[in-house]
Amino acid sequence: MKSNPFRSFWLILVLVALCAAPPAEAQRRSSRAAEANVHAPTPAGERLAARDARQALEASSLVNNVAFRNIGPTVMSGRVVDLDVDPSDGTRFYVAYASGGLWRTDNNGASFEPLFDDQPTMTIGDIAVDWQRGVIWVGTGEKNASRSSYAGTGIYRSDDGGKTWTHRGLAETHRIGRIVLHPTDPNTLWVAASGHLYSPNAERGVYRSDDGGATWTRTLFIDDTTGAIDLAVDPGNPEVLYAAMWHRTRSAWDFVEGGATSGIYKSIDGGKTWTLASGAGSGFPGGEGIGRIGLAVYPDNPRIVYAVVDNQTRRPADEEAEAEAEAGLTRDALRDMSRDAFLELEADSVDAYLRDNGFPERYTGESVLEEVRDGVYLPRALVEYLEDANAQLFDTDVTGAEVYRSDDAGASWRRTHDAYIDDLFYTYGYYFGEIRVAPHDADRIYVLGVPLIASSDGGKTFEAIHGDNVHSDHQALWVSPTRPGHLLNGNDGGVNISFDDGKNWVNANTPAVGQFYAITVDDARPYNVYGGLQDNGVWVGPSTYEASLRWRMRGEYPYKSLLGGDGMQVQVDTRTNDIVYTGSQFGFYSRIERSTGKRARLRPTHVLGERPLRFNWQTPILLSRHNQDILYMGSNKLHRSLNQGDDWTTISGDLTLGGKPGDVPYGTLTTIDESPLQFGLLYTGSDDGLVYRSPDGGVTWTRISDGLPQGLWVSRVEASHHDKNRVYVSLNGYRYDDFTPYVYRSDDAGATWRRLGSALPAEAVNVVLEDAVNPDLLYVGTDHSLYVSLDGGATFMAMNRGIPHAPVHDLAVQEREQELVVGTHGRSLYVGSLAHIRQLREPLLEEEVHLFAVEGVTASDRWGQSFSMWSEPSEPEIRLGYYSREAGPATIRILGEADEELAVLRDEAEAGLNYPVYDASIAPETVERWAREAPSEGEERPTASDNGKTYLPAGTYTVEVARAGATARGSLKIAAPNARTSGR
Repeated sequence: MKSNPFRSFWLILVLVALCAAPPAEAQRRSSRAAEANVHAPTPAGERLAARDARQALEASSLVNNVAFRNIGPTVMSGRVVDLDVDPSDGTRFYVAYASGGLWRTDNNGASFEPLFDDQPTMTIGDIAVDWQRGVIWVGTGEKNASRSSYAGTGIYRSDDGGKTWTHRGLAETHRIGRIVLHPTDPNTLWVAASGHLYSPNAERGVYRSDDGGATWTRTLFIDDTTGAIDLAVDPGNPEVLYAAMWHRTRSAWDFVEGGATSGIYKSIDGGKTWTLASGAGSGFPGGEGIGRIGLAVYPDNPRIVYAVVDNQTRRPADEEAEAEAEAGLTRDALRDMSRDAFLELEADSVDAYLRDNGFPERYTGESVLEEVRDGVYLPRALVEYLEDANAQLFDTDVTGAEVYRSDDAGASWRRTHDAYIDDLFYTYGYYFGEIRVAPHDADRIYVLGVPLIASSDGGKTFEAIHGDNVHSDHQALWVSPTRPGHLLNGNDGGVNISFDDGKNWVNANTPAVGQFYAITVDDARPYNVYGGLQDNGVWVGPSTYEASLRWRMRGEYPYKSLLGGDGMQVQVDTRTNDIVYTGSQFGFYSRIERSTGKRARLRPTHVLGERPLRFNWQTPILLSRHNQDILYMGSNKLHRSLNQGDDWTTISGDLTLGGKPGDVPYGTLTTIDESPLQFGLLYTGSDDGLVYRSPDGGVTWTRISDGLPQGLWVSRVEASHHDKNRVYVSLNGYRYDDFTPYVYRSDDAGATWRRLGSALPAEAVNVVLEDAVNPDLLYVGTDHSLYVSLDGGATFMAMNRGIPHAPVHDLAVQEREQELVVGTHGRSLYVGSLAHIRQLREPLLEEEVHLFAVEGVTASDRWGQSFSMWSEPSEPEIRLGYYSREAGPATIRILGEADEELAVLRDEAEAGLNYPVYDASIAPETVERWAREAPSEGEERPTASDNGKTYLPAGTYTVEVARAGATARGSLKIAAPNARTSGR
C-alpha cells in the first residue's frame, strides 16, 4: 500500500509484523516445505475420539459438580465468521463465531441461544441453512488462516433446529471455506475445503454430495497445499458453479499466502468437472502472488460474477519517490558503505536518516559518526538496526485488494477500478476475501476488509460504510433479498445490523463470546479480572459481574477498556490495584495508572551494532512476586526493570535457537516465570521449544529442555509453589497440526522430566497451573476443556460444568477468595470455587461421606414474599457441599435443638463433590406437628410466609448427611437481620 504520512510509526511496525507478504523465491518455499513436518499431524480419527475421551473424563470426575459462572464480558463480543438469515424474515438468523460456536436468534439479535457447544469442536468456518426444511449444516474449522484459527473435524448436520447433530464426514479437511446448498434438491450440496493450515494434506478442494452428506466425492483437487476457499452457484441454474482455489502454507515462522495455483474454476455440470476460468488471457491476474479469492454471483443476471482477490504481487517502484530517496542517505547505500566513506558524511545527513527511520533520540549524527570512527560498529549497523525478521520482505508495497467483474459468466474478467484500493487488506488479505453483490442492483457491491466498503458503480469507486458502533475487520455480510439497505454484518467485534445500507448500525452483542489470550486478577474487593482479547483490546471488570442489559439504562458498562488493538498479557501491582502493565501485539506495552489515566510506554530496545530484538505476537511479561517494582519482559532475550519499566537491563543472551527465515517473528520467548519460593529463580520458554533456568537472577542460564520433545511451542512454564526444584512445562503442537497433549513435570530442576496426563484427549495444551495450597492439585487448559489432577498429574478429570468446550487459553487464581478464573478464547470468562477441591486429599478421599463447612446466610422477613404479583418470591439458596466416596442415595437432615428434625432432603449422590441446594424452609410435616403441639414457655415459632412456606428463623442448626450407613455433620448459621431504623 501507499504509505500514509499520518499513520504512527508504531502502527506501521505492528502492521509489518502482522503481515505475511509472500515473495516468489523458490528457496523460501522449499525451505518451508522441508521443515513443516517435524511433528506429524494428529489423524482426524484421534481428534474425533477426543470428544469421547473428554466425555469419559467428565462422567468419572470427582469435581465436575463444581459449577462455573460466566462473568462476561459481552459488549465487545468476538470474531464472527458467518451469518445465515431467513430470506423471508430478517429477524431470524444464525451466527457462527470463530471459536465461540453457533448461535440462533428469532428476535433480531435481542437474545441468542447456543446450539453447538457439545460437539467435538466449536470452531466454525461456514454454515448453511435450508430454511424451508429446517436443516442446518455446519462446516467446522475456521477459514481464516490466522494465529488462533482452530482446525475443525468436518461437516455436521442437524434436522431438528440444532437440538441434535450428526457428523457427516470430511474430518480430515480441517477447515471449511464454504457450504453451498442446491436450491431445489435437498440431497445435493457442495463444500469448499481449504485443508490443513500448518501441514500439507490431500483432503482439500471441492467436494460434492448427492445423498445429504452420507458420502462425498472430491471433484476438484490441485495439490496438497492448494485448497478451496469459496464457492458460488448460479441460483437459476445450479449446474453452473464457481470455485476459488487458494495456495497457502503456514508455519510458526513463515506464511506463504499465495501462489500460482490460486485461481477461479468453473463447472457447468453441477460441480462434477471443472475448468480454469482465470487463466492466461482471461484478464484475471495470475502468478506467485495470487492469494485468497472471494466470489459473488448476481442472481438476476448470473452472467455477472464478481471476484475480490488478495494480490500479493509487489507494486511497481515509484520512480519519483525512489529519486527522492536517493537524494538522501539510504539503507541500500549504507549496506555496502565503507567506514572511510561514511566518515566523510555531514552530521546533518546522518541526523536526517536517523530521524526518518525512527531511531531513538539518544542517537545523533555526531554520536553515530564518533562511534563509527572509534570502531564501535560499521556503517551497515545503521541498516541492521532496523532489520527484524520481516523487514526485507516489506521494502515494496503489495498490490493489495483488487475487484474483478465478469459479464460473460467467467469467460473474461476486467478490473473494476483504476486506482489501488488502499487501506483495505494491507498485507494480510488472507484474513478477509469476502465480496457481496446486492440482489436488487448489479452495480451495488460490498467488499469486506479492515473497513467495510461499498460501491454503487460496479466497483469503479468505493466508500466506507462501517460507521459508528461498528468494529473493524469484517468477516461476513448478508444483504437482504427483499428489503434494499437491510444488512447484517459480522466482524471481529460481533454482529451489527443496518436498515439504511450502512449509514447507521445497531449492535447485537449479547452472547459472551470474547476471545481472551491472557488473564490476571487483582486484590480489590470485589476483585477485578483483567484480560487481553483478540482484536478487542484489554479490559477490566468485576469478578461479580452478572450479564444483563441494565447497563444500557444506567449508561455505564461494568467492564472498562484499558487500550485497543489485540490485547495481550496483563500484570497488576496488587499493592494498590492501580498500576497495570499491559499492551498489544509484538511487545508494544505500557504502564497504566488507572486512577489518573496516566500511561508510559514500555519496551526494551537493542543498541546500534545489534540486530533488533524479536518479540512474540503475545509477548510475555511478569511482575516479580517478591517485589512488584520489578518487571520482566521477554523478546528473544529476557529483560528486567527494577523501576516499573522505566529502565531496562537485558539479563540473558538469546534464549532461543536464533530464529528462522520467514515473515513471522520466530525464535521468541513465549512464557516467563519466577519461583514463588526464591527471588531470581527464573524460567523462560520459547516458541521453538527451549526452556531455560536461571538460579541467580539471570547471571547464569542452563538449558533444561533437552529431555523434552523438541521444536514445539512452549505454551507455559510454571514454577512450583511447594518445591523450588519442581517445574512444570506444557508444549503445544498446534503449529504442526499436532494436537497431542504435552504436559511435563521435573522435580530436579529440569535435569529429568516425567510426562503427565498421557490419558488426556488429543487436545493441544495452552496452560498448566499448580495450586498454591494443595501440592497435588494441578490444572490444565486445552483447546477444548479444563482438566484437574488430584494426584500431582498422574491422572486427570474434567472440571468444566457450565463451561462450553471452547479453547481454554489462560487460568488465574484469586487466593483470598479461593476462586479459579478461566479465560477462554471464544466464550469469555468463567469463575469457580476452589475451596472444596483444595481439600480433596488423603484421608478425606477415603471417607464414605464428608460435609464441608456450610456458608451461612442472614435471615430475612422477605423470604417467601415478592415485590408484586408479577415477580417470583425471594428465597435463599444454601449450597450444602459434601463429598461422597461412591455414588448412591443420600439423606440430608436439618436439625434443631435436641436434634429435632426440621427438614429432610433426598439427594442422588455422585462419587465426588455434590451440591444440593436448601431453601431454608421447614418441612410441612414439622409445621403441622407444631400446630398440634403447644409451644413451650417463651418459645416463638415462625409463621408461614406469603408463598405458604415457613422458613428457619435466626439461629444455629445442624446439617447431617447420611449415605451407606455413614454420617457427617456440620453447622448452618442463620444470622439475625440488622435492626431497622425508622426515618422521618
